[in-house]
Amino acid sequence: MGFWQRTRALRWWIIAIVMLGTIINYLVRQTLGVVVATESFQADVPMTKEQYSWVTGVFQAFIMLQPVVGYILDRIGLRTGMAIFATAWALLTFAHGWVMSWQGLAALRGALGFAEGTSHTAGLKVVSEWFPAKERGLAGGIYNLGASAGIAMAGPIVAMAIVWWNWRAAFYVAGGLALLWVVLWLLYYRAPEDHPRISAEERALIESGQEAHVQATGEKPRVLSLLGRRNFWGIALPRFLADPTWATLTFWLPLYLSEVRGFNLSELAIAVVLPFVAADIGCLFGPFLVLQLERRGIALIDARRWTFTIGALMMTSMLFVGGVTSPYAAVALLSIGAFAHQTLSVTCITMASDLFPKNEVGTVAGMAGATANLGVLIFTLLIGALVVRIGYDPFFIALGVLDLIAAALLWTLVRKPGQDQGRESGWIPIVLGAILSGGLTLFYASGIAPVPCDGLFTSFSACEVPIAMRGIWGFGLALALLGLVIEVRARRTRAA
Repeated sequence: MGFWQRTRALRWWIIAIVMLGTIINYLVRQTLGVVVATESFQADVPMTKEQYSWVTGVFQAFIMLQPVVGYILDRIGLRTGMAIFATAWALLTFAHGWVMSWQGLAALRGALGFAEGTSHTAGLKVVSEWFPAKERGLAGGIYNLGASAGIAMAGPIVAMAIVWWNWRAAFYVAGGLALLWVVLWLLYYRAPEDHPRISAEERALIESGQEAHVQATGEKPRVLSLLGRRNFWGIALPRFLADPTWATLTFWLPLYLSEVRGFNLSELAIAVVLPFVAADIGCLFGPFLVLQLERRGIALIDARRWTFTIGALMMTSMLFVGGVTSPYAAVALLSIGAFAHQTLSVTCITMASDLFPKNEVGTVAGMAGATANLGVLIFTLLIGALVVRIGYDPFFIALGVLDLIAAALLWTLVRKPGQDQGRESGWIPIVLGAILSGGLTLFYASGIAPVPCDGLFTSFSACEVPIAMRGIWGFGLALALLGLVIEVRARRTRAA
């Protein structure tokens, strides 16, 4: 009998491999976020803040293709799919070291965004397949540790690369680590029913802890049907509002600390680590709090919602980041915000595996991730367009408020298993699309945006609107039209 058969703990080794993959995934992402704040990079690849927002915006636009990635993983299998996508991370990261212009950098970030859309999608599929319901929260927290750990590692790696060689070496190191992880993944990962090292007792534990409503049905995921369910939007919309916090810390924190707070490279290498160490603790605190609430008789879904709400209340620390004079107090408040964000984020992400069957989890996670990254894209482009004009403070205030709205939506939309799930409807995407398109129209037509228009509430086309914002406007319109299609389909299905 082998080690894993004796210990009956193979599932924890599997989630540790996933956590390591998440570390690599976010290290690859964040390496640019640290490099861009260095003088050597700015000399080699000059770009304005608005151009940098384009670079990060392209990444977010392509990572929004997570529904495609999730569908691919559901169709070709997790082991093969992750090996292919993680190899792509590695090769694209190597290519970052050869970039000479911000346009080339944007093209690489777009391709990397698509490849990296597998991170949370694959993690959720592993959690749903390998863990009974009572352990899913902790397992989700463990693999999410990788996000903040990877980002925290980027600062020291970039600093050492610049001291020993140059900024390009940081990308070579990150790419090499990604290739090593692919080898580890292929060596050890199998589904529970196919894994040669799993004991009969551990397999029975996993199977006995799977609720009836999450068992795979064998059917292909029906995308329009999923988009018409309130439980999907009950997960996706809170993530849409919450994820801009993580993107702000990932993409803009080094620039904020260096330009506004005056940190040099050595100080930056330490300061950017602290919020993500706090985030790591939040990854474990969220599942711990859910477990404690369950032990006190609170149902699983309600325990997750209360945990999310507590995290949202702690996120109000972000309101005060711009108001403190001490740069160290600002870092402390940002660290509290990072802790709070991961407390609520890992809780919300894990709910997909609590509410949907296994054969739908990858698709649901991908579509929810796309919605979250839409929020990130909008927020990132707004920072790039407005930060020179209004500074960072209004954005920190917004981050302190958005999660409170997200908590209200989580309580309002999500229905627990066994409750009436309501009928499929397209009204939520219709309303969301109308808010995006209508909100951007008013933003530019009212004179708030830093572009000339002919007057108050003039036509959208009369304003000098950046093409990226026009793209978001078009996406909102497309989302509203998709909602109409879902609503028509749902009504026809009910009438049949």
